[in-house]
Amino acid sequence: MNFKIPTALALVSLTTPWALSQVTPASNAPVQDMGRVEIKSNRDNTMEERRQSTAAKIVIGREELDKQGDSTLGEVLKRLPGVTIQGAPGRGGAIRMRGLGGGYTQILLDGQRVPPGFSIESLTPEMVEKVEILRAPTAETGARAIAGTINIILREGQRANPDDLKVGSSFENGHRSEGLNWVHNLKSEPLNGTLTVSAMNSWRPEDNTTLTDSSVDAEGRMPAWFSHRERQTASLGQRQGMNANARMMWRGEQGKALVLMPFMVYSEFSSLGHVDLTEKKSIYGIQQPFASDAANTTNNSRFVMTRLNGQWNQRFSANDKFEFKFGLGESHYKYRFSQVAQGTTGLLNTMEESQSFKDLSQSWNGKLTQVLANGHQFVSGLELEGVRRTEEAVAEVSDEAGNMRARTQRWAIYTQDEWTINPNWSAHAGIRYESILTEGSNEEGDKRNKSGVLTPLLHAVWKPVPESRDQVRMSLTRSYKTPTLFNLVARTALSREANSPTRPDRIGNPGLKPELATGIDIAVERYLAEGGVLSANIFRRNISDLIRYVTSERYDTVWAPGQRRFVSSPQNVGDATTQGLELEAKFRLNQVWETAPAVDVRSNLSFFGSRVLDVMGPNNRLDQQPSMTANFGGDYRIRAIPLTLGGNININPDYTTRRADQQWAYQGSKRVVDVYGLWRFSPATALRVTVSNLTPRDYLTGTTYIGNGFSETANTNTRNWQNVQVRLEMKI
Repeated sequence: MNFKIPTALALVSLTTPWALSQVTPASNAPVQDMGRVEIKSNRDNTMEERRQSTAAKIVIGREELDKQGDSTLGEVLKRLPGVTIQGAPGRGGAIRMRGLGGGYTQILLDGQRVPPGFSIESLTPEMVEKVEILRAPTAETGARAIAGTINIILREGQRANPDDLKVGSSFENGHRSEGLNWVHNLKSEPLNGTLTVSAMNSWRPEDNTTLTDSSVDAEGRMPAWFSHRERQTASLGQRQGMNANARMMWRGEQGKALVLMPFMVYSEFSSLGHVDLTEKKSIYGIQQPFASDAANTTNNSRFVMTRLNGQWNQRFSANDKFEFKFGLGESHYKYRFSQVAQGTTGLLNTMEESQSFKDLSQSWNGKLTQVLANGHQFVSGLELEGVRRTEEAVAEVSDEAGNMRARTQRWAIYTQDEWTINPNWSAHAGIRYESILTEGSNEEGDKRNKSGVLTPLLHAVWKPVPESRDQVRMSLTRSYKTPTLFNLVARTALSREANSPTRPDRIGNPGLKPELATGIDIAVERYLAEGGVLSANIFRRNISDLIRYVTSERYDTVWAPGQRRFVSSPQNVGDATTQGLELEAKFRLNQVWETAPAVDVRSNLSFFGSRVLDVMGPNNRLDQQPSMTANFGGDYRIRAIPLTLGGNININPDYTTRRADQQWAYQGSKRVVDVYGLWRFSPATALRVTVSNLTPRDYLTGTTYIGNGFSETANTNTRNWQNVQVRLEMKI
């Protein structure tokens, strides 16, 4: 049976005191047959951590992170229950839980909120030790998690382990990309830790077509004005980058420990593109001259982030422990876009945009853990966080447009108690207060927003038979979503083409209030031998003061006074509800049918529903929430030869969202098939071939606006391609 050395050593170290206590002092004691000794895999350990947690939690360990050979962490997360990835298949995108939009899912890095500008897509699975998915918030992890929390734990060092080195190339639509991942385990005393480096040079083609139909009514007669536009965009971009993180731990006497976690991200992107735009017009049925234009585009950006996270642990006694965490970071972003029109029709303009910002962030967290004699474990803490942003931007309006200075200050205090009531019941209760202040200034003046939220949280686990592996989870929580810095004090962003309902200008809104949600979660779980699980989870959230971007007509804009402009801005639009059912099954096929092959089956199926109460139906759902999402995958190791095969299919159906009385949005269906094969030459060397997006399908999105005698529909078709990756994996 295959097992990892650190797991075995940990098992031995835990069981040795018990084993020694059972040894008979007599020297002639007979040797006793202990029977079969079973050493559990990492999958069993992560499943046990999930089972023992009072708050609902899914744990993804190293074994599952490595299994599929994914190039980004987002590809791993998309296969988890209720998790969706925005954007076209194979293109990455924002990560959502339970189909809810941006800001509803809290992202943590080593238990701390991620710094500004950071994207999970910049992480490779090799940089991560494990991922924790919390479906309901706790006082310790934070309540800004209406959909849930994703906590990413960076790679931990194992002194006895060899280094991991992975080098490979991928091929997409005739373009080759390269990648390297190196994990070095520090073997010097007194430090224990790891250094992880990921480097890549990738080429990415883009090809999409947008068809836009616009018309102005003429009181029952034929349209007074009609326009059909076709925009074709193609580009080829190159991204070069390197990420590095380390975890260095020093252990002292009496429970003292210091952990330092430096983290660095460097990324450069450049692309050359071409735009073709044609337009057909008619006025009162009379065709106007056909118009066309073209333009060449260039796009360049650079992002650099450095951050140092640290943690100091101090144990005062066997039952009292203090933990102090800090984070200091700085990030820089520069972006430049230029478009050079080749015609004189005015459909496309020669223009140039630039943006640069600098973020300084800091966080300070203190936590005290106390274990009492009656089985209670109290955790209390204080958190402070600050972000300062300086942004400069040049747009088409004036030389001063877009400049912004802003800062965000947050503090929180919390306490929670976790205890075992009796062999059948355990509970987890907490309360948290959080205050957030955002201040900034841009071309429209000074803006300020302050909010404070009190969130009580309650979790419970019931085991009908304490000795069994069946249990029921229950959670009653309050959570919230705060407006982002961009929502509150964003610079004015003008449409690059002719202003219209589907190409509006964008502005911020400093008067936004946070969204509040009262939620209930109930889950039934059965844990199987060898790391399997069967679970069914239902949830509901009642949301007040929902924030949504709404497009409206305005004549009072600062940048174009007196002109009719369509402007999109975030607004509190009222109340909403969302609910869902999440099913999960992970098991080995021969656990169900003895004669079946030992295929590891992993599958999940989630159903979602939502309603924005102040928007007329049908389809008045929350933004970016499909009606369902499903995954079905499996892995099989062929015993006769050193070959492992596996794959997964991810399904998201299409759906229409009515965002306001006059606005609709459409998201096309996605069916993504990924397969892989792993040939192991030796315990230290293997060759992996992964085919992502095996059966590529064009991805369709659209927006529609109908109101005030004006109607416009824009549909975009985005191409995507199969990606083939060949990678050599070595332990050195």
